[in-house]
Amino acid sequence: MVDQPRRERMLNVPAVVVALLAVLGCVHAVVALVLTPQQTTQFLLEFAFIPARYDSSVPSDVVWPGGWAADIWTFVTYALIHADLSHLLFNCVWLLAFGSPVARRFGTLRFTAFMALTAAAGAAAHLVTHFGELVPVIGASAAISGAMAAAMRFVFQRGGPFALRRHSEDAYRVPAAPLAASLRDLRVLVFLLAWFGSNLLFGLASTIGLIGSEPLAWQAHIGGFVAGLLTFSFFDPVPAAPAAGDGEGPDPSLPIR
Repeated sequence: MVDQPRRERMLNVPAVVVALLAVLGCVHAVVALVLTPQQTTQFLLEFAFIPARYDSSVPSDVVWPGGWAADIWTFVTYALIHADLSHLLFNCVWLLAFGSPVARRFGTLRFTAFMALTAAAGAAAHLVTHFGELVPVIGASAAISGAMAAAMRFVFQRGGPFALRRHSEDAYRVPAAPLAASLRDLRVLVFLLAWFGSNLLFGLASTIGLIGSEPLAWQAHIGGFVAGLLTFSFFDPVPAAPAAGDGEGPDPSLPIR
């Protein structure tokens, strides 16, 4: 009897990504279909990220809902809220594309913590560049930008997801390139140029009113991306490949870290 090759599912999305997509969908459904306009405003004041919360020059009679606890949780909860259906769908597509490989590599707990951290980094970058503004920031784009940066560290590696026609779990476990080496990889440099260029272009276009009714929070995207790039090694559970000369020959199928 000949063993049949194991077939892979066409849509093999990690459970944590499915759960996150469900949360994003449920939050948007509640905001769009259940809450009244007044309740939506209250919801945004309590869970969206608003730089004016942290400005001591705001009149003392202004009481922000949620108090000091909301000052903390809004660094993350803003990422669960979206302006409209197109905003939600756009972010869900990118979350599927880049969140899935990172979730396979990190596992549920690491991935969840990583997404929360990159969301917070995006909010911090927006706070620095828009201090005191009353306009709320919402959307998962900063966290997804962090996932893009994390994926960039390993998907181009030999034996990685972008190097194989048929993906296996091993493709998501290839040792990542060191950051300095990644920044010398032409494919990574092209990806970085395209990513930063498109963000700056869309940010400028939204600022002068060519697209959308509100300026794009592109600084938050960059904050999330940079955080994902720099903290990847802290979250990555995959050990480095053995270096040449350490007493063991390196696996010729894997890159040297």
